Order: sequence, then C-alpha cells, then structure tokens
Amino acid sequence: MVPTFLPGEVLAMSAQAADRLLKLDSGDAALVYLCLLRHGSAKGLKWTDTRLQAALDQLRKQGMAPAELPAPEPVVEEAPPPDYSTQDIAQALEDQSSTFPALAGEVERRLGKRLSSSDLKSLYTLYDHLALPAEVILMLVGWCIEEVSRKYGPGRRPFLSQIRKEGFAWARRGVDTMERAEDHIARLTRLHSREAEVLRLLDISPRPLVQREKDYIAVWDEMGFDDESIRMAYERTVLKKQSMDWGYMNGILRRWHEKGLHTAAAVRTGDRDPRPVQAGAGNKRPPSAGQDQRAREDMERMRRLMEQMKQEES
Repeated sequence: MVPTFLPGEVLAMSAQAADRLLKLDSGDAALVYLCLLRHGSAKGLKWTDTRLQAALDQLRKQGMAPAELPAPEPVVEEAPPPDYSTQDIAQALEDQSSTFPALAGEVERRLGKRLSSSDLKSLYTLYDHLALPAEVILMLVGWCIEEVSRKYGPGRRPFLSQIRKEGFAWARRGVDTMERAEDHIARLTRLHSREAEVLRLLDISPRPLVQREKDYIAVWDEMGFDDESIRMAYERTVLKKQSMDWGYMNGILRRWHEKGLHTAAAVRTGDRDPRPVQAGAGNKRPPSAGQDQRAREDMERMRRLMEQMKQEES
C-alpha cells in the first residue's frame, strides 16, 4: 500500500528520537512528543493531568521533554470576511476620499480586463477587511501576475480569487507595509532561484515543484545548508534508497541541523557513523585504490541509469 502524506508544513524528527520513542513503546509518549514538536507545548491534547504527566515523565527520562512546559499561546481565530453587497461596492467606488477607486482602476489595467462584481468584492475584502494598504495590494497583484506568467507562460493572468487567497497568506505573515512586502517578495524570489539550484544538485531536470517539495527546500534553506552538503545528503539517500526519497533526505539534513552541521566540511568532521563497531572490525584494512575506484564507477553507473530512466519516462 502506498503511504498517504497529508499536505502542509514539513514536520520531521531525528532517527535518534524515533528510536527512543520506539524503545518507550508508549503511544501516549509518542503523541505528546509529536505535540511538542508541532506546537512547543501540549496544546491540542484534551487529557487529564494524570495521563499527561505520566507521558511527560516517560519523555523526560529520555531527555525528550523540558522540565516545565511553556504556557500555551491563546488561540486567535481568524474572523470571517464580511459578505459585501453590490451596494457596498458601489459606495466604495464612489467614495472619492478613498484610494479604493484608483486601486480598482489600476488592478483592471494590470490584469487587462474589467473587474466583475465578484472580482471587486474580492479586491475590497483585501482593502477593507484585511486593511492592506493600496500600495501593498498592488505589489501583491504584481507578484501574482509574475507567478502565473512563470508557471503558465507570458500573457496569463491570475484570477482575483487567487490574488485574494495569496493576500490572506500575506496578512497572516504580517506583510502589511511596503517594506515588509519588498522583503517578502525578495525572499520568495530567492527561494525560486534556490529551488532551481536544488533540482540541479538532485540531478532532477527543471520542472514545476509540488508544494511538498517546495516546503522541503524552504526548510533546508532556512536551516542554512550549502550546495555541497545538500549534494552529500542526496548521494547518501540514493546509496541507501536506490532512488531519490525526499523524506529520507530531509531526515538526514534534520539530523545534521540538530548537530549544527551545515557545510560538507562540518559533516565530514562531525557526522560519524553512530552504528557500533562489530567484533573484528578493527582488523579490517582500509579500502584499496582499486576498491575506491570501483565504488566511484558504481555510483556513476547508478547516476547514468537514473538519468536513462527519467528520459524514458519523459
């Protein structure tokens, strides 16, 4: 059976943490650890104090939970947008003291079409409900136009529903000034470039990424890995799994990040094989030059085979 992965943010744990949870053999301890990993607190677990403390005690003995849990942050529910009427929009367009009429006209010009009643309601939601400044909304529209053109070709334009959805995402991230919008767009642009670089490092032909792949690359970028360390993690993944496995590779990089290893040199120095040395292992001689050459040739054959399979699939 093919495993099902739900969309959303990437959440991973180290192999060492997984081994300790398996050793505990406790479903409650595993659930509490996942909750701590996801929220930093026991938020979301409607358990009795006795049950929660028992699970926490198990985790603390393994060094997997803090002595004191932080107080959970208050839940702030996002207020639903108003259901603007046609009259509301008409009044907003007639209000000469407002910047909304000029904003609507400029959005029409940029999208190359006359905005429908539904389009105007979506635009007014950004302007009135989210209280985004007109200049920020124009930067949002420009970014969405660039994104759609990049994905689907020049001349394609986004729908107002797409712009509205992206506007809510900007608002949740606090992107509500020109300076923050500029910083946010710069980060998104840099991530686009980084995505192309990572695909090259993973021997993957240029193609649009699915959201889960984007999430992985964004996390790796935030962790601060350089090109050589990402390539090294990829090669270890292929050697172990015989093909690219995003989840497995993310586990490798997560483990390195926990150890503070973000360059290839640091990994070579600080990431020793944690497996115990078997009896008699100390008598083994290091691989000869011929063995090392054969290993490189095997790796090269594997890469050529993978490239051939990709070409046949395309």
